[in-house]
Amino acid sequence: MTISLASLLETAQVVTLPLRQKFRGVSHREILLFEGENGWAEWSPFLEYEPEEAAVWLSAAVEWAFGDLPQPEREYVVVNATLPAVTPQNVASSLEPFGAIETVKIKVAEPGQDLNADLERIWQVRRLYPKAKLRLDANGGWSVEQAVAIAGAMVENGVPLDYLEQPCASIGELAELRVILKRNSFQVKVAADESVRKVTDPQAVVMAGAADILVLKAAPLGGVNRAKQIAAESGLACAVSSALESSVGLAMGLHLAACLPDFGLAAGLGTAALLAADVTENPLLPVNGELVVRRVNPSPRLLAEHAASPERRDWWLDRLAAAHALL
Repeated sequence: MTISLASLLETAQVVTLPLRQKFRGVSHREILLFEGENGWAEWSPFLEYEPEEAAVWLSAAVEWAFGDLPQPEREYVVVNATLPAVTPQNVASSLEPFGAIETVKIKVAEPGQDLNADLERIWQVRRLYPKAKLRLDANGGWSVEQAVAIAGAMVENGVPLDYLEQPCASIGELAELRVILKRNSFQVKVAADESVRKVTDPQAVVMAGAADILVLKAAPLGGVNRAKQIAAESGLACAVSSALESSVGLAMGLHLAACLPDFGLAAGLGTAALLAADVTENPLLPVNGELVVRRVNPSPRLLAEHAASPERRDWWLDRLAAAHALL
């Protein structure tokens, strides 16, 4: 799909949204929004991403604003709560904005922390939500040995573990981990995230037998249609997750989740609860653990209130031009 840069710039808005607490090492989320024939879309590749990777996110945003999209199969999507790498004392307050909780994704392997910090956070969630299923998201930060140790601790303590999300960095390590887990008779599943969205061939993780589940994020994979195709070709169960977007961006992930078969896996799309501010008066916040599948339009008042500085706006518009040139 070819959309001119001028068409995107015509409605482009750049905002800075504060987070309730630091997540992925950042305390604010910068995003660019633009409007198309379908409605508003968000383009928000993380600041460190080079133009080639940012262009994939732009393809997704352009498709969401202007492209042909599949029809969703469901009106509601079940979502999990997401817990940053906080201290045990801050677990309750961090999860409170999510409301009803049946599944919690816990960030682990935070730089500067160790396995003991991870375990303390996990045990605190267990104390507060003894019936909740847990997901442990290491963002590739564990060695195979560390992942096995954590998996063993979960099995030994009877923790209802949904899966380990990207426990190790490489596809080879994930494959090795799955072999060891099966050898030890650990009924622990491995989900691949970065090994799907940060590689040339998203199916490489499937061919290597490195995952039981794929974590799909619409924007980093190039859009709803591309992510849906990856899911179908993989033959694996898939869980849709967010990339810390505003509600405008989350709506695209929500649409993707509603277009996929129901794999019985909660989607990681309740992350508007991690934001201290949003761009809409009616954000996509979970109600009874669910989100309604819908598009989101930003509020002019909130766009103005959270407008980025002129310097940051210029930086984003230059970045948009660089990414657009690669489409």
